[in-house]
Amino acid sequence: MLITFGLTYFAMSKQILQKVGKDKSFRKWLINHRGEIIGHGYYVGALLRAYKSGKPIQSVQRLLVNRKEFGHRENYREIKALFPTGKELDAFFEYTERHEINFASYTDYLKACNYLGLDMSLPKNRFPHDFKHWHDMRIDQYRTAKTMKDAEERKELYDKFATVAEKYLDLQRNKEAFIVVIARSPQDLIREGDTLHHCVGRMNYDQKFVREESLIFFVRNATEPDTPFVTVEYSLKNKKILQCYGEHDSKPDDSVMEFVNKKWLPYANRKLKQIAA
Repeated sequence: MLITFGLTYFAMSKQILQKVGKDKSFRKWLINHRGEIIGHGYYVGALLRAYKSGKPIQSVQRLLVNRKEFGHRENYREIKALFPTGKELDAFFEYTERHEINFASYTDYLKACNYLGLDMSLPKNRFPHDFKHWHDMRIDQYRTAKTMKDAEERKELYDKFATVAEKYLDLQRNKEAFIVVIARSPQDLIREGDTLHHCVGRMNYDQKFVREESLIFFVRNATEPDTPFVTVEYSLKNKKILQCYGEHDSKPDDSVMEFVNKKWLPYANRKLKQIAA
């Protein structure tokens, strides 16, 4: 019968054959929909689900295709966590298809809602009636909240940085041809790194500084105290120099290295003991 009506491909399916043999209504449904089925490559499961639910075959097929592709994508973890069961995931797919929403847009919406602390168990948050309106609203609220939080965190970082710098001011030295000054803010690190083309303004040196894991000092020529010259990273725990570099991570000349190792380092270690005392 299947071959006669042009449904040869489905004649190879055990599920279809069993259903045809047991369900007269399904046989009639297949014959009535053969024009739509032939040549479209529908899944067997799509036909069975479309017949059972009464939904258009094309719609059911898209749902199954989306589910298959969705299962292999790692960047939709938030959505998978929100819709963990097959029934819930079907509801999500049907919602996104009905409102013509792509998964990336829903992911952005969901991340914003989670950041804002909204209750995503509520249907009004999971499936907003006007998705575009609420997507844009939540994204705007998220950006505002994140900007405020970033500003607060940045202020806190600068305050902590300044406190640590003040604590170790006595490790500075300004009596020789070279002087040593401590970084006073994260912006000082950025300026030093940008001018000398190395990474002290990046790579979380500011975080290490506020945690007092290591301090950053700037070696300058006494005649040009405001011009970046050599950068030193000093370990508070080990009381030794971790790094000492000039422009483009170059090793300073012998006169600078002798000053740093023979004069400033012993001086800094003595001062550190006094601070600890």
